[in-house]
Amino acid sequence: MSVDVVTFGCRLNTYESEVIRRNAAAAGLGVGLGAGDVGDVVIVNTCAVTGEAERQARQAIRRLKRERPQARIVVTGCAAQTSPDRFAAMPEVDRVIGNDEKMHDAAWVEARNIFARVPDFGIGQHEKIAVNDIMSVKETAAHLIEGIEGRARAYVQVQNGCDHRCTFCIIPFGRGNSRSVPMGEVVEEARRLAYNGYREVVLTGVDLTSYGADLPGAPKLGTLVRQILKHVGGLERLRLSSLDCIEIDDALMEAFAEEERLMPHLHLSLQAGDDLILKRMKRRHSRTDAIALCRELRRRRPGVVFGADIIAGFPTETEDMFRRSLDLVEECGLTHLHVFPYSPRPGTPAARMPQVARDVVKDRARRLRHRGEAALRRHLDAEIGLVRHVLTESHASGRTEHFTPVRFDAAIEPGIIVETKMIGHDGCRLIADS
Repeated sequence: MSVDVVTFGCRLNTYESEVIRRNAAAAGLGVGLGAGDVGDVVIVNTCAVTGEAERQARQAIRRLKRERPQARIVVTGCAAQTSPDRFAAMPEVDRVIGNDEKMHDAAWVEARNIFARVPDFGIGQHEKIAVNDIMSVKETAAHLIEGIEGRARAYVQVQNGCDHRCTFCIIPFGRGNSRSVPMGEVVEEARRLAYNGYREVVLTGVDLTSYGADLPGAPKLGTLVRQILKHVGGLERLRLSSLDCIEIDDALMEAFAEEERLMPHLHLSLQAGDDLILKRMKRRHSRTDAIALCRELRRRRPGVVFGADIIAGFPTETEDMFRRSLDLVEECGLTHLHVFPYSPRPGTPAARMPQVARDVVKDRARRLRHRGEAALRRHLDAEIGLVRHVLTESHASGRTEHFTPVRFDAAIEPGIIVETKMIGHDGCRLIADS
């Protein structure tokens, strides 16, 4: 008997999947219990950032049921929160658990009891769903975990939810409003992970730069970063997940300039390079803001590498508007590009705007990816001959301080930091000197 967790989406989901795995196992799911045996359980932790992400989750559920027809399938995550009835209607699904409920023991104990009670006759549509109003959730607690199975770096959730309402985004309705984990709890979890041998910790959240607004004294993300680095001396590397460029505070800017253990890589939520499109997206920064931020961070921390999310084919986007997004790759000096072809999410304002033809959206996404690939190749070319400190993720791969992937041609121990010279690249990854 077993509990398996299949994870889609962001780093926060990866972190939460480890909590889910622990709680589900503690509740007795997937454990042989004689007369009340519930058998194998597969938990699918979904993403709702795009319609394609939700489609992939449904496709995976059908495939899992074909491969493991006797397994119970539980669906949770953002797509389960925003579309519970759609997943409950799938004959393959036995239970749908909301985004808040999935983090608590009680939801998994209840699932175990239901599965044990009705092993052979199916579960009714109403009984399948355990999803409450996510907007009523006011707090986010720390979930102390020993680490993440099979990973060289560990993730720490410091924030959840989002108070902003970008017109293309459904995530606030899957995650609720912004709420932060108290600073002391974050520091304690980072200390525990460092003690357990993790060389790198990544701070995660839905809107990471909004950290602290709901806490006493309203501490900023930069203050949290400083406190972790001050009080967790055994932590070798600290990394941040995606940031909103308009919310980066002065303390965080200073930390990037002064703290070598804070990795010189930032992934920015830029979304577009045209001011009118940014306004229609209801973003709070301008093109000028994005360029100025990258310039200032590069001045303070020479060699810093930027990644970014950019949406191609947002409603009303003209060719000239799109070219400004293309040009942003060079003007901000972006290296690691994450391109989203726009897809309408029902219930969002952007879905009601005049849409760009699908073939145009796909073509613009292709062109944007091509521009990103060229930028990555330039970065890889510039790294040849340099010595980098690589966190090894497997016997054959790892990532530099700048989050650039590295290939080792000789076997190496996972989970350590090695100092090695870059001798080439394959267009996607650096090649380390063996």
